[in-house]
Amino acid sequence: MFDVPLTRPRFFFDWTLFLPAFTLSLLGILTGSTFGQGLSFAPRQLLLLVVASVVYLILSMIDMRFLRRTQVVMVLYGISFILLASLLLFVHPILGARAWFSFGSVSFQPADLAKLSLIALLAKYLSRRHVEIGDFRHILVSGAYSLTLALLILVEPDMGNAIIFGTLWFGMMLISGISKKHLALLGVIALIVASVLWFEGLKPYQRIRIISFVNPASDIRGAGYNAYQAKIAVGSGEIFGKGVGHGTQSKLRFLPEYQTDFIFAAFAEEWGFVGVVLVLSTYALLFARLIQIAHKAATNFDAFFTLGVLMLFAAHVAIHIGINLGLLPVTGTTTPFMSSGGSHLVLEFAALGIVTSLARHGRGATRDSSAHEYFGG
Repeated sequence: MFDVPLTRPRFFFDWTLFLPAFTLSLLGILTGSTFGQGLSFAPRQLLLLVVASVVYLILSMIDMRFLRRTQVVMVLYGISFILLASLLLFVHPILGARAWFSFGSVSFQPADLAKLSLIALLAKYLSRRHVEIGDFRHILVSGAYSLTLALLILVEPDMGNAIIFGTLWFGMMLISGISKKHLALLGVIALIVASVLWFEGLKPYQRIRIISFVNPASDIRGAGYNAYQAKIAVGSGEIFGKGVGHGTQSKLRFLPEYQTDFIFAAFAEEWGFVGVVLVLSTYALLFARLIQIAHKAATNFDAFFTLGVLMLFAAHVAIHIGINLGLLPVTGTTTPFMSSGGSHLVLEFAALGIVTSLARHGRGATRDSSAHEYFGG
């Protein structure tokens, strides 16, 4: 079903990757539109979608195999580190967080670039060492790279993206073949870190959000308001939804940030259970294609990079939907392709473009046999 040839003419792109992403983006724009009732981000988001599509097309045609070089990976990581540190030094807080560089009407969130650079770095590191992952030293080194970026983001403060970084690293460790003993040890370390963060690292409002998650009814008008309204929106959609543009929770602004942090709830209200199945099926098609490309990857780096992109998208989807359903504390996490925003949309399409390019230009190479170990080959 997904077996699409990867050797094509120069102007090639993988429709089985691009179309699901493009469809999800259009659904997000449709959900975020106000249909003339007040200010809408839809026209701007449509323009950003065009830009992101062009970025995908360009990267899919360029030979991106230079990303396999250690020097390139470290430069990307260094740029991400500098940008994140610069946020803390030079940017004034917006809504209590220093997460964006603003240039007039254009904003850029360095955390998006940092995610892509971390995927490339871990792919490079593990492509040579996944057969040696039994050595705990490699877990510590790769963890240090990830933790450095995660801590910079946590200080902004942006707990949602910090969790994404941790999830991304943990997922890459799992596919590299980490032992159960080391997995248990990591669990103990995570528990210790979580305890320290609770008492020393988290801001008071972040602790209140977690408490409200455990007992939402304790503060419905305050910290628990967003989660409560999101659950009302999802439940009121029922089977077929209220209709596009007729979501009362979102369009009447009972549901805050419905174009970004709670777009899944807004979509579920308007499209209902049928629409939710449609969206999840579209994500499943995209993820299945990424898995297939990873299986056929020419090198270890290509396989790890592709699976890293998959884990990044899957983590965002799972956490975003969990928050919208009241299953996780509110952390302000977007969902890939659907949420309004420029930098994350462009970087998501860029990631797909790099995957397409690596798959297209790597078919002539022969992957070493050790690459098949984590696929059960």
